[in-house]
Amino acid sequence: MTAQPRFAALGPDDRVDADAAIDRAVTLAVRDAAAVLREAEEIVVLGHVSPDADTLGSALALGLALHRRGKSVRVSFGVRGGDESAPESLRALDSAGLLVPASAVPEAPEVVVACDTADQHRLGVLAGRIDAADRSVLVDHHASNPGFGSVRVLDPRAEATVMLVRRILAELGTPLDAEIGRCLYAGLATDTVGFRIGGPGPHLLAAELVEVGVDVEPLMRGLVDSHPFAWLGALGGILAAAELETGVPAGRATVHATVPLDVVRRFRPEEVESVVDHVRTAVEAEVTVVLKQVGETRWTVSLRSRGAVDVAAVAVGLGGGGHPRAAGFTVDGTRDEVLAAIRTALATRGRSGRT
Repeated sequence: MTAQPRFAALGPDDRVDADAAIDRAVTLAVRDAAAVLREAEEIVVLGHVSPDADTLGSALALGLALHRRGKSVRVSFGVRGGDESAPESLRALDSAGLLVPASAVPEAPEVVVACDTADQHRLGVLAGRIDAADRSVLVDHHASNPGFGSVRVLDPRAEATVMLVRRILAELGTPLDAEIGRCLYAGLATDTVGFRIGGPGPHLLAAELVEVGVDVEPLMRGLVDSHPFAWLGALGGILAAAELETGVPAGRATVHATVPLDVVRRFRPEEVESVVDHVRTAVEAEVTVVLKQVGETRWTVSLRSRGAVDVAAVAVGLGGGGHPRAAGFTVDGTRDEVLAAIRTALATRGRSGRT
């Protein structure tokens, strides 16, 4: 399926034709996905490594709907080795106890659904389950996704994967309620950065979810506004050491910050992943880079853009992926080597066509 960034080079009529083609393809894929799920008895629903609210919200909403239809459902997420617990703030979404560790996922499932997974490798040690399953379904909205699975519900225009899950639920005839709604709302609110990006679709879905009983304030407080007091001091140190580089990319500026290994080990993923939302507020910077040290020479990197730079293209060039405004990758090297690679990628890959 054609990735969204390509449309910027097309004329208005071509963009309309491309959108219509994607609409048709997604509609057919939603029908095919629903048919596969109706027929299956045992279903595994997976999210990506280092799960966020969109991947687990999508997986749990779909898993809960299938569980209510009498299916045997396991929900899990990719890990790079061993078992990991889901982030504490997201475990509350699992109202039916569907989450299982990666080690409990069958080697050759009947059906596997991968949610919000930009690349098969983002499933970590579970990546092979896609090929081993009788049938596999991809539900995703990443522009960088090359496509995998036997059924692909892939639409880079969707602001969050939960919006595509909502379409599958509608095709299945599943009514929304507060439990499913909380899962959908979690992914919707976080992937749109609190409804600051995207069109009217997320707002319309949010209204629908509130109408079925989603209590937004406690849900969002638990997801984004609850950190231990000790985190304030650690965050202050990280922000104080942030650096602003002008001329990177050409004619613009980049702000970068580092979360050292000792901080990554002391705090939850919720704290570590929140750093980028503070750093990106630097008004002088077009691009935000946050390096999180997860090993002596291993880093996970978050990239953000205000719109003039396509950070998905930057991330793809460095082995990752994502969206034009939000992307990431994992890499080995020293901090200086990683920053040098990012500077080079910004200079050669980051043009989005916007000014």
